[in-house]
Amino acid sequence: MVDLVAKRYVKAIMIDSDNKSLTTMFNELNTISNAFLSDKFTSIIKSTDITVDAKVDLMLSFLKRSSKKTTNLIKLLGEKKRLDIIPDIVNILENELAVLNNSYTGIIHTNVKLSAQEVTKLNKQFSAKFDVTLKLTQNVCKYDGIKVDIDGLGIEVGFSKDRLKAQLIEHILKAV
Repeated sequence: MVDLVAKRYVKAIMIDSDNKSLTTMFNELNTISNAFLSDKFTSIIKSTDITVDAKVDLMLSFLKRSSKKTTNLIKLLGEKKRLDIIPDIVNILENELAVLNNSYTGIIHTNVKLSAQEVTKLNKQFSAKFDVTLKLTQNVCKYDGIKVDIDGLGIEVGFSKDRLKAQLIEHILKAV
C-alpha cells in the first residue's frame, strides 16, 4: 500500500522535472532517507507528541541548502502525515533515474574476493551485453559459486557448484 502511495508522489515529481532537478531532489531525499536507519529518528517521526512542523524542520535541517521542490514535498508529506514514506520515494525515484540515465548498479555475490580486474571485466561484459552503463560492486558472502544481480534490469545470472552437482547427477541418472 505504501509503495502505491510513494509511486504517485514520484509520478507527480517526474511530470514537471528535468534530469538535473530529479537528481538534485534524489540526493536531498536520500540524505533524509539515511536518517531513517536510526531508531531514534524513526521514533521521532512516528511520535504523536512532536508537531508536524518540528518534524519537517528536523528533516530540512539535514540539508545544507534544499531545493524549493524538496522543501515543498517534505512540507506536503508532513501535512498528509506521510513523512515515513520518504525511503520508499527515494527507492522508486532511484529506479526511475536509472531508467532515464540508462545507468544501473549491480552486485556480484561470491564466497571469494575477486580482483579489481575481474570485477572490471565483468562490468564491461555485462555493460556491453545489455547496452547500459553499469557499476558492479562485490559482496563476499557464503554463496558457493558466483551470482551477478542487476536489480533495475531484473537480471540475475549465477553459477552454483551445488546446482552443477545436482544437474550432473540428474544427467548421469537419465543416461543409465
